[in-house]
Amino acid sequence: MSQKSRRSGIPAKDSARSDFQRVLVVDDSEGIRVFLTHLLGIRGYEVEAVEDGIKALEVIDRGGIPDLILLDIMMPGMNGMEVLANIRARNTQVPIVMISVVGRTPTIVESMRLGATDFLNKPFEEEDLDRTLRSCLDCSFPAQARSLMLDVEDRSKEEVWESDAMSEIRGVIEHISDTDVTVLIQGESGVGKEIVSRGIHEHSTRRNDPFVKVNCAALPEDLLESELFGYEKGAFTGAFSRKLGKFEVASGGTIFLDEIGEMSPGLQAKLLQVLQDSCFTRLGGNKEVTVDVRVVCATHRPLSVMVAQNDFREDLYFRLNVVNIHIPPLRERREEIPLLVDRFISRYSSQYARPIPHISDRMLTAFDKHPFPGNIRELENMVKRIVVLENEETILQELSQKPTGNALSSRLQVLFDDLESRAGSLPLREVGRLVSEEVEREAIKQVLHHTDWNRKRAAKLLGISYKTLLHKIRSCGLMMEL
Repeated sequence: MSQKSRRSGIPAKDSARSDFQRVLVVDDSEGIRVFLTHLLGIRGYEVEAVEDGIKALEVIDRGGIPDLILLDIMMPGMNGMEVLANIRARNTQVPIVMISVVGRTPTIVESMRLGATDFLNKPFEEEDLDRTLRSCLDCSFPAQARSLMLDVEDRSKEEVWESDAMSEIRGVIEHISDTDVTVLIQGESGVGKEIVSRGIHEHSTRRNDPFVKVNCAALPEDLLESELFGYEKGAFTGAFSRKLGKFEVASGGTIFLDEIGEMSPGLQAKLLQVLQDSCFTRLGGNKEVTVDVRVVCATHRPLSVMVAQNDFREDLYFRLNVVNIHIPPLRERREEIPLLVDRFISRYSSQYARPIPHISDRMLTAFDKHPFPGNIRELENMVKRIVVLENEETILQELSQKPTGNALSSRLQVLFDDLESRAGSLPLREVGRLVSEEVEREAIKQVLHHTDWNRKRAAKLLGISYKTLLHKIRSCGLMMEL
């Protein structure tokens, strides 16, 4: 059974895309097919959904080659890897994104070797899907269409810059607008590093050329290398044709390397070469490729500390850190919260065809008191839920249960009072251990609250394994609040 969906009444900025953005969804789960058909439909894509690989190949064989395929791996009969191999055997270069609950690195690597363009783990966030589709389609669209997509996306990413700190950052961006200096953006996750990077591009002389984003934490080392620098036909099994890397796609414009702190030492060396010489070789090739790219990087990790610990190349750090922009967390820019709320309400009311909700004074007060460990991204997701559910009570209830910014200091004060009553009975090392355990417990609790107790996401944010997180939850006596 196939399903086609095209949303009526799509805003003009999205309808311009649907002429050349056709997506084929291949998944044996009817729920997933319906969900993706609806989700992509309201974003302006033309969607066809089929339940197995045979029907997907029939669509392609009758000439209905889409602009992109979302292909499930775990399907009965012909599985996704077999479908992928069959599509590539037809010399069809359509971008293919593999989706699966099985996110093991060997599976990802094998799918890429067979010719997959990207990989998404179920369950995935809408933002992850949007970012992946934009990235894949950006490389396959003609230049005019790609320019339109970037222009649409840039307009949709406009944010308010009302605080003194953000006004200073805008001043720096304007000051360096006529230069091509490398910029390093630092700050917590969700503070708006990508927004600032796009601002740098839009204020530069390269504004009419591509802006290309690469998340260095999203792929294993060998796949990230081929993503950045491309490969030649026959470089490895599944390399049916030459693929341009992101540096070539971005030539003339700006490349944004997000989470640069996660890049392996080997790739750091190759990136340093590109920064020094503006050239590199594709995987499997021996001809130098010259590019003209402005490099902007971002990280939530302290690179100077990583350099001191030999976890990041010192020479690359100095190459990247020509202009350093530190974005403060949202809790230090609270004057922006009401303006951001208005902006997100307008955006998602239009996107989901919902009436514009009234945000009560209680809700705004709760936002003002909340520490926002997830920063702007957390606020955006809360507002999105209010718009979709047409109810703010659930968010109010959650915020009333979440610890405030003073929760840790209160518990530490109780601990110190207890230590004072036992003065002289505990060595300094034991005191340090107790304080460290309390801080770790609070950090884990905050991240669990932030991820709504999605322990897989929490483990990733904390930089520990899922098994380690489960052990720490038990040892800290943490319980999910219902």
